[in-house]
Amino acid sequence: MNNNILGNRTITQIGLLVHDIEATSKAYAQFFGVEKPDWFWTDTVDKAQTEYNGESSVARAKLAFFDMGALQLELIEPDEHPSTWRDHLNAHGEGPHHIAFAVEGMKEKVALMEKNGMSLVQKGEYTGGRYAYMDTFKSLKVMLELLENDN
Repeated sequence: MNNNILGNRTITQIGLLVHDIEATSKAYAQFFGVEKPDWFWTDTVDKAQTEYNGESSVARAKLAFFDMGALQLELIEPDEHPSTWRDHLNAHGEGPHHIAFAVEGMKEKVALMEKNGMSLVQKGEYTGGRYAYMDTFKSLKVMLELLENDN
């Protein structure tokens, strides 16, 4: 019997919110003994089609990724515009924001999660796929991000 809502149980990413992506990525690179990754801005709303709480959003963030075997560590420094990143950083400070799972059938997974009381907070597109942040704090005590990559 498989009643797993997402269709898998493999965490692919942990996302951390930071105030200074340059300093934090340098600290992680030194700690892990790896090269510091370059950070980049998320796409603008015209390309990313970002929505936050059901409304179009111009919010962007600087991102840096550390590939750590089967798990990826994502550092996120949001701009000043309202977003799940900015609101969470303002409310809770730096630290964990989400755990992410790769999924197939994003629209169906979002609908299934919403049917189970886990609402869509923010979604958008990136080169090669799309993401959705789901409000799973009440039941799971952390936000879940769904990642769907194009084949």
